[in-house]
Amino acid sequence: MTETITDAGTAQLVLAAVLGIAVVVLLIAWAKWHPFLALISGAAVLGLAAGAAPADTIESFTKGLGTTAGGVGVLIALGSMVGALLAESGGADGIVNRIVNGVSGAALPWAMAGVAALIGLPLFFEVGVVLLVPIVLLVVRRTDVGLLRLGIPALAGLSVLHGLVPPHPGPLVAIDSLQADLGLTLMFGLICAIPTVIIAGPVFGNFIAKRVPLPVPALLGAGASSAGASSASATSAGLADADRPSTGPVGGQDFVDRDDLADPVGPGKKVDEQLGPRRNPGFWAAVLTVLLPVALMLARGAAELLLPEGDAVRDVLEVVGEPVVALLAGVFVAMWALGKRAGFDRRETNAVLGGALPPIAGILLIVAAGGGFKQVLVDAGVGNVIADAARDANINALLLGFLVAVGIRVATGSATVATITAAGIVAPLATTLDRPEVSLLALAIGAGSLFFSHVNDAGFWMVKEYFGMTVGQTIKTWSIMETIISVVGFACVMLLSLIV
Repeated sequence: MTETITDAGTAQLVLAAVLGIAVVVLLIAWAKWHPFLALISGAAVLGLAAGAAPADTIESFTKGLGTTAGGVGVLIALGSMVGALLAESGGADGIVNRIVNGVSGAALPWAMAGVAALIGLPLFFEVGVVLLVPIVLLVVRRTDVGLLRLGIPALAGLSVLHGLVPPHPGPLVAIDSLQADLGLTLMFGLICAIPTVIIAGPVFGNFIAKRVPLPVPALLGAGASSAGASSASATSAGLADADRPSTGPVGGQDFVDRDDLADPVGPGKKVDEQLGPRRNPGFWAAVLTVLLPVALMLARGAAELLLPEGDAVRDVLEVVGEPVVALLAGVFVAMWALGKRAGFDRRETNAVLGGALPPIAGILLIVAAGGGFKQVLVDAGVGNVIADAARDANINALLLGFLVAVGIRVATGSATVATITAAGIVAPLATTLDRPEVSLLALAIGAGSLFFSHVNDAGFWMVKEYFGMTVGQTIKTWSIMETIISVVGFACVMLLSLIV
């Protein structure tokens, strides 16, 4: 047990934890503060209420902030670069078009779920929505398949990968906080993702489409007549720029439209304005680029399970499967397979890579501040109190992590804040679990962080606007879908815990 920064008793520590978490929740949900500031303030209140010296609280917070930024921040940045090249080169559109155009009728929802899960591996949820929504709307107009029958599978594929599979920020934060094995977590996450996407996507989509009929939002206009056009942006499915959604939080812009003044190549210019004509890099080039980091990390996890220590093959796979090495390899391959093959020169490739970083500044700060908040929780001894209480009450660690994440998710609307806080609270329990169980604990927290997205979640409003739904319709569709993802994902985690 690590040395704590306070000698407070159990009651005072529990009160301090409640006050600290309450401050975070109130500042985010009621005062509408940025989570970065809310987490800093919550850590300060927690430390003071626990009776820790201000200097010790500050040292604990900065230690956690630096450790998290160093361990998770680099991975998020590298993953963001791969995602930017995938989006800007037209590789993501090529994947979508190849799969969607190759199927029809009843198979379309399944194809949409599959393509969403595939491109959701390297892309943030919001980016995937911006890429996929125009495709969904166009396909709905060209076929007899209802809007929700296609839209729900697309959203489910993106959301499941975002919450359960690294290198997305939530799973990475949980892995870092619990010291879980990334390869094992990735392997278990993919196993749980498959049934979760199926149930929350095509199955639920078919069910809810009959009960919530929706007209197709009037976003395509003249673009619908150009359905056969092909280019590297979202227009590759026949969408003119004027036809792309303009009512959503990101205004229908793609991944690196939001960098504005931060672009290192042309300050004051958007990245898209600096890119020349693009050619499609090819379906398999895009797919292999997306899967390379995943394959390397999975290979490392398999080697650690199957090969003895000291084996030459295991030693090599442990290096190339190290997350930072695997993602860096993914960036290098993407620069050639996506950037060069799309016709980008070195300046244009640099513009895309540089433009991938400003949009993630906010999430990096939130993740880092969450690491600081978690460290104050741990150093104050709150985690040990929770762990002792859970052991005395015989509460399953996976269930506890899931329920804590659910509570904070519903209160704040932030999956990241829910993951960070829950991981900090149950971190001491992880020391009593074996390697597979720690990975499952990280996934249980990730599943809980997706529970019932509602009006305090930015994603709720993004989906509402893009699909032209009322608040009530969004709750019946999106909110219930997120709850299904959370419950089914957790059920899969519990089933795996009986096997491993």
